[in-house]
Amino acid sequence: MHKILIGITGSISAYKALEVIRVFKKKGTDCTGCLTKDAQHFVTPLSVTTLSNNEVIADLFTPRKTPIHIDLQDVDLILVVPATYNIINKVSCGIADDALTTIISARKAPCVFAPSMNKEMWKNPILQENIKKLKSIGYYFIEPEKGALANLEIGKGRLPLPEKIVGFCEKILVSSKDLAGKRVLITAGRTEEDIDPVRYISNRSSGKMGYALAEAAQTRGAEATLISGIVSDTLTFSGNLIRVKTAKEMKNEVLKRVKNVDILIMSAAVADYTPLSPSISKVKKVGQGFSLALRQTDDILKAVRQKEKKLFIVGFALDTENLIENAKKKLKDKKLDLIIANDISTPGADECKLILIDKKGNIEKFPLVSKHEAAERVMNRLVGV
Repeated sequence: MHKILIGITGSISAYKALEVIRVFKKKGTDCTGCLTKDAQHFVTPLSVTTLSNNEVIADLFTPRKTPIHIDLQDVDLILVVPATYNIINKVSCGIADDALTTIISARKAPCVFAPSMNKEMWKNPILQENIKKLKSIGYYFIEPEKGALANLEIGKGRLPLPEKIVGFCEKILVSSKDLAGKRVLITAGRTEEDIDPVRYISNRSSGKMGYALAEAAQTRGAEATLISGIVSDTLTFSGNLIRVKTAKEMKNEVLKRVKNVDILIMSAAVADYTPLSPSISKVKKVGQGFSLALRQTDDILKAVRQKEKKLFIVGFALDTENLIENAKKKLKDKKLDLIIANDISTPGADECKLILIDKKGNIEKFPLVSKHEAAERVMNRLVGV
């Protein structure tokens, strides 16, 4: 039986932590609750101890034989749910001024944060920088969802469903480093091709899938390198990150590194065309129309396969029609080992429906899942490569 500590902080969504405890208990997990002082404005110690069947921790200075932060070093996982703006920033700065932060400061077990907060707080650059810092030293984060918040505004900051939180934690509890020793190179995001100093050709790729793949590979023990085009400002990766802008830059960075990797995953949305002669000054609005001469960008996958005959290469296919047929054609033409067909209906969404096709013609269809869940399923296919 796994033993976990559930830290509850002062958020309007604190009541949802009670359901998280209940779901864990139904699965046979031994839960101990720890409430901050602010959390007790929203849920009571009695509620937590009743659901967990364990003593609740609500005060750092309650007399005991062993200091609480030493006594709880044998837990298998610490889950902070909901994790407020305050608790994340405190832990990032090394502050240990209550029972929960003191336990976290002395932890041996993995620590998971499930953030819940106002959408503007979530976007705050101080918070995002501290999340990036914590991820880089081994803390885990469950991405908040977009939806109706406490003030009924729609935005990102909503706590995921309890079952999703429990599922995330279970993967960490049972996960093996099944990609240990593998070197994985991943591309993500979109490229931009300049028309002039203020205009460019691009697409609607958010980069979320590529970042989720890099995070999943690293969590499972791989040495992951991420070559990122333009993405949302909120996306972070704690591993080796190389930023590029254009298709040419991405090609150069990929070719520079493919010799020393075991797996290449090309999830970036690379521009197919680039202006033939970009203007060095802003193109003025003259006359009734404007013609732009374009040329094809270099085919990165083709260049990689010509250079590395045995490298395991995963490509992506995005289309508006005949998705599977066109993905199969790309798989064959590019000499790929695996291709992931992606439905174009929800560009930039947090969820996706992927279809995996290998060179033997085997097809695996994923249901609608989060991109982090999809990334884990892709990694399952790469074990043993």
